[in-house]
Amino acid sequence: MVRKIQVFEHETLDKYALCNDGSRLGPEVIDGLWKYNDANQQKYFIGTRNGVKFKSYVGVIQISNTVIEILPKADKNKSADFDKWQNVLLQMLKISGRLKIESLTTADLNQKPHSILDLYFQLYLNQLEFLLHSGLFKKYQQTEGNILTLKGSLAFSKNIQYNLVHKERFYTKHQQYTYDHLIHQILLNALLVLKNINLKATLTDRINRILFAMPEIKEVRIGHSHFESIVWDRKTVPYKEAINIARLIILNYSPDIYGGNENLIAILFDMNKLWEEFITVCLDKNLRGRYQVKRQNTRIFWNNKTIRPDIYFEREHSNTIDTLERFIIDTKWKIVEDNQPSDEDLKQIFAYNAHWGSKNSLLLYPTSAKDKMHVTGIYAHKFKDTDQHHCNLGFVNVIENGKLNVNFDASVLAMLEGVA
Repeated sequence: MVRKIQVFEHETLDKYALCNDGSRLGPEVIDGLWKYNDANQQKYFIGTRNGVKFKSYVGVIQISNTVIEILPKADKNKSADFDKWQNVLLQMLKISGRLKIESLTTADLNQKPHSILDLYFQLYLNQLEFLLHSGLFKKYQQTEGNILTLKGSLAFSKNIQYNLVHKERFYTKHQQYTYDHLIHQILLNALLVLKNINLKATLTDRINRILFAMPEIKEVRIGHSHFESIVWDRKTVPYKEAINIARLIILNYSPDIYGGNENLIAILFDMNKLWEEFITVCLDKNLRGRYQVKRQNTRIFWNNKTIRPDIYFEREHSNTIDTLERFIIDTKWKIVEDNQPSDEDLKQIFAYNAHWGSKNSLLLYPTSAKDKMHVTGIYAHKFKDTDQHHCNLGFVNVIENGKLNVNFDASVLAMLEGVA
């Protein structure tokens, strides 16, 4: 039976926590989390007595039959609604392009998922069924072996080694037109992982039917380097979405953690990066035609070290020599106490203003409070005798009318100009 427990980021979870079936989480699950965290350089959470304290990573972890869902939250309300914040996370993943919810059927979405993991599994199976229906592609592969007809080139030393008695055989190196190539090996590997960790009976039949429909493909251990070696062309591009999900499944799967008996899969997202992507996509969509929004706008900072703001944008068709037309936004997924940003954040914006010649910059934080006011701040040091430059503190209400807020461009512009 599937057990599920939901927590918010930065909260602590211990072995005494109650799952949805009323059972205790147990020391085995906590031990699995510790081992997984050790294998990832303490990246995702902090070990505590009998438990773990989560960091800013959200998503889902499945250990054996236990599903732990870690959700984001933009306030310190201890009675926050899990379903509401799960929906916020799903919508953020969709808008940022990390979850293609459009490809799920209405029936898929009407079934309340056990976790975000279930949605990824359904998406992957949908992609495989589509590819099988469209027809998989073959590829020429270099191979060698004993065959009954002479084709390709004869491997003399191995032919003598294996066929001294069997004169009717030839050990050759030759090309074979086959379904057994890297793309399909990756898809098969991810499907076998699904078969091993799937906890939903409704998906079991689909997995088995797809396995039966797939051509003969050898099982290969897939790693990071295999994904990097994929060449995208007209034949492989239709596989891109399936490969992206397969990558997520394979690289985040940890079979038998440290020799234990528990299989673990974790799909986790850094909320700082997800918040940045979400804000960038929304601003780019809503400001298009008026402003040009840029990401990854990098400049040399010191020697070969570079810096880049999260979001840089300027007015369309403007003379960018005028610094009033340049804007910097640095997104921060954290709760700010008493409207006091950290010295590190202020110094970061100061450096951006200096390198990009911006007079108006913004530290942008999430909030759930309706009355959260932005703060205007002026740096004492001027780059020129007459030029003051600002670092404003702005807040975006994550939820509006019970839904994820995606129309905040006007308020962000007002915050940048110090009139909100």
